[in-house]
Formats: sequence, structure tokens, C-alpha cells
Amino acid sequence: MIHHFAAIALAYILDLLIGDPERWPHPVRGFGRLISLLETQLNKGNYRKLKGLLMVLLIILTAFISSILLLSLCYQFHPVAGVIVEAVLIATTVSANNLKKAAMEVYRPLKNGDLAMARKKLSYIVGRDTEQLTEGEITRGTVETIAENTSDGITAPFFWSFIGGAPLALVYRAVNTCDSMVGYQNDAYQAYGWASAKLDDVLNWIPARLTAFVMVVVNRPIHTTTRNAWSILFRDARKHKSPNSGWGEAAVAALLGIQLGGTNSYQGTISISRKMGEIHVPLQAVHILQTITIMRRTVFLFLLCFMIGGIAIELANTWI
Repeated sequence: MIHHFAAIALAYILDLLIGDPERWPHPVRGFGRLISLLETQLNKGNYRKLKGLLMVLLIILTAFISSILLLSLCYQFHPVAGVIVEAVLIATTVSANNLKKAAMEVYRPLKNGDLAMARKKLSYIVGRDTEQLTEGEITRGTVETIAENTSDGITAPFFWSFIGGAPLALVYRAVNTCDSMVGYQNDAYQAYGWASAKLDDVLNWIPARLTAFVMVVVNRPIHTTTRNAWSILFRDARKHKSPNSGWGEAAVAALLGIQLGGTNSYQGTISISRKMGEIHVPLQAVHILQTITIMRRTVFLFLLCFMIGGIAIELANTWI
């Protein structure tokens, strides 16, 4: 367990310092290629739901077995080598650095009044149409992305790495990649991507809620009381179409005194989501910076709590 904790701490530092350099080899790219290859063979004909389940199970087995074999060899060679390799593997599943960079790519032109460039940068990180968005709508899209991905892309892989080291972190990221590629509610993927979407919901159920709780604990609400922020969280988190995404978004909305959700357009099709939070101030570019701050504080305390709890359990087991 101590080796896993050391690897997780090192992974956090690696992501903080370097993130995911584009030209470096990355497991997610490998997952993506394998998912695409399997889709061409399986996403056709009858029994697509069963074939989609087979696909995600094959991806999971590939991620788990390959990482177990690699880490076994490294830890047998030397514990330090094992910790370093495990840290690198865990770091590839975490996207805090990249999420911050992507959000800042939207914030800078937005702050300078260049809405055209801000819309373009936002289109890289959201699926909605961005061509006609106002400053407030651009801010909303960016804030919602950071809030959702604080769990989806950061605390959830860390959570699973605490449970089972790099192998389970990679399993989580593999399932998450399956969901992002095939977990759509349309004619092409509704059956084939069903298992990927449901399994991703299951794996992120606990991390999403823990992350929202930590958000409210570690960050002081700007325009309301902490008690009211908790009320907003529990009132609004279930309004989201996703069983998990609403928790982070509701927490951020409560903390910043803003309202998220509303009308979005996806390839010309209008989608209306229920609104979360209460309007104390209109959405502005500065809320992107404030959401990044919430994300960073939340991730740090999330890791700290798990570290302290894990070390306490380890010491108790040793004493017993």
C-alpha cells in the first residue's frame, strides 16, 4: 500500500508539472485505436448490445492484464522502479494539467474581448455548437466542463488508483474512453455503446459525489452561506441528465453564486437542460479562473484525505 501511495503522490506531481505532452506515448491513444478496430468488426448486425459489452470487457482485460504484467516486472526488478512506472501510468489517467490549460485557452481571448477566438477554443473541449455563443454562454460552457471533469478526469482515476493502484486507474480510464467514443444516444451507438455508458456511470458514481462534497467543504461560497450551498447541491445535483455530472456542476454553481444549465445546440439540434444554482451574479470570464481554483483545491484535499486515511489503516493493520 505504501508503494501505491508513493506512486499516487508522484503521479499528482508529474501531472502538475508536465501534464500529457502531445508527442509522448499514451495509453488512452492505444485504447482509442483498439476501440475503433473492434467497432468496425462488432458494431453491425444483430446483438449489438451484447457485442458492445464484449468490446468493453476486452478493453478492460487488455488494460488490466498489460498493466499488471508490466508492474510485476518493474517491482520485481526494484521497488523504486515499480513506484516510478506506476506513477507514470497513473499520471496518464489524470488530466488536471490539460483541463486547466484548455480552460485558460478559452479564458484569455474571452478576457480580451475576442469572442470569435474564445468560441473556437471552447469548441475543442465541448460537443455543443459554439458559433453564436455570448460571453456568458462561453463562460458557462467552460465552467461546466471544468466542474464535470474535476471528477471524471481527475478525482475518479485517483480514487480507483487508491483502491487498486495503476491497474484499476487504467481500467477506469479505458471504460471512460469507451464511453466517450461510443456511449452516445443515437441510432449508431444506442445499443452498441449501452454497456460502456452504464459501466462509466457505475465507476464514477462514488467519485462524483465525494468530489462534490469535498468542493463544498474546502471552498467558501462567495455569495451565500455554506449551509445554503449544501442545500443547492442536494437540490440541483439530480437535475442533470447524467447521474454523475450534476454533482460537480451543482457544487460549483452554489459556490460561485451562478446558474448553470439551460439551452444548448448540438449540430443544430436544440437541447434544454434543467438549471442548477441561483443567480447572484451574471456569468463572466472571471468565473473560469474561480472554477479552476475550486478544482485545484478540491483535488488536493481529496488526495490528502485518502492519503491520511490509507496511512491510518496501514498503521492500524501493522499494530494489530
